[in-house]
Amino acid sequence: MDLVIDQGNTICKLAFFEGENEPVTVQTCKEVSVTYLLQLFSTQEIHAGILSTVKNLKPEILDCLRMNIPYFIQLDSQTPLPIENAYRTPGTLGLDRLAAAVGGWSIQPGKPLLIIDMGTAITYDFVRQDGTYIGGNIAPGVKMRLKALNKFTDKLPLVKPQITFEPMGTDTQTAILAGVMQGIVYEAEGCYQDLQKSHTNLFAFLTGGDLFYFDGKLKNGIFACKNLVLIGLNRILQYNVHS
Repeated sequence: MDLVIDQGNTICKLAFFEGENEPVTVQTCKEVSVTYLLQLFSTQEIHAGILSTVKNLKPEILDCLRMNIPYFIQLDSQTPLPIENAYRTPGTLGLDRLAAAVGGWSIQPGKPLLIIDMGTAITYDFVRQDGTYIGGNIAPGVKMRLKALNKFTDKLPLVKPQITFEPMGTDTQTAILAGVMQGIVYEAEGCYQDLQKSHTNLFAFLTGGDLFYFDGKLKNGIFACKNLVLIGLNRILQYNVHS
């Protein structure tokens, strides 16, 4: 069994893989700890593992991973990848963006790819059909947009995101919801259509923690894959194990 750890700002995902497809299981916690890891190692035989983190984890956590996993790597801008990274400042590139790009390429190799990641921020990333990651766009996420409307105005209320929303509001509450949610739909579809003009065989992935708000609402053929980052991290691990 191989272990993939994706430590974000608010949640940590731990995925177990056998091969390079979907994870066998996925666990979540707020942040990994030595106690949590030791309990995990007592029940699972881990052969290889990879860690991607946006936080500076305690040294004892890294030591625990290195001591209990025969082949362990921590993803950074210098880690060898199965795709080419043409980003001009690779040291500033979010590791989740990079992993999602690798995940998309491992599922649909040989096609130009658009990866839309609906997280705290919404990222739009492009991979050429030759497997070169070019870069993309970063935009405010759902909750960030709703909070901004409330914070930077005197009278607009704070509205919670919802799965069901109309394309146009009929009162202030629904107007805000439609403006943000439907606005993101237009934004994502516009990005897809613009890239498709020069890449007719474009394949698009939708991923991220907020994808469930938009899955099924995008008119174009955009494939939802909630574990795309985890799949990408596992592909990076396998690439390094076998290289």
